[in-house]
Amino acid sequence: MKLLQNLCITLVLVVGAVSSVSAADYIIDTEGGHAAINFKFKHLGISWLTGEFKTFKGAFTYDPENIEASTIAVDIEVTSLDSGNIVRDGHVLGERYLNAGEFPHAKFVSTSIEDKGHGNLKVRGDFSLHGITKQIAIEASEVGAGDDPWGGY
Repeated sequence: MKLLQNLCITLVLVVGAVSSVSAADYIIDTEGGHAAINFKFKHLGISWLTGEFKTFKGAFTYDPENIEASTIAVDIEVTSLDSGNIVRDGHVLGERYLNAGEFPHAKFVSTSIEDKGHGNLKVRGDFSLHGITKQIAIEASEVGAGDDPWGGY
């Protein structure tokens, strides 16, 4: 279960780069290399295992004047797991752990976003993985926003 907690915490924190749809609606930029879903957890108590899920999609709404009205939704293709070791990936994706054949997607859908002040947020939501949905809370920080060099925002 600790793996699932670490994964879901990382999931929301790494989806910061986006392509704008309108002033408050955004699609997570999965094609421009601006977003990633990474994970890290202890392996056998002696080292860290890191990796990523290469295929995912998501969107969010954001209004800096009404942060509490913001929403986040992310869908991850579990079979896109890549830890840099194909044998280990097959083991983790198998029935004993993620059972990706039966549960090919993980999802996060926010239920509330609380403005904690000074750019700090608490994101609460439902995280589903391996057929189990749990409510989680994630501490997050606003990274920034502004005009890009190409005339966009």
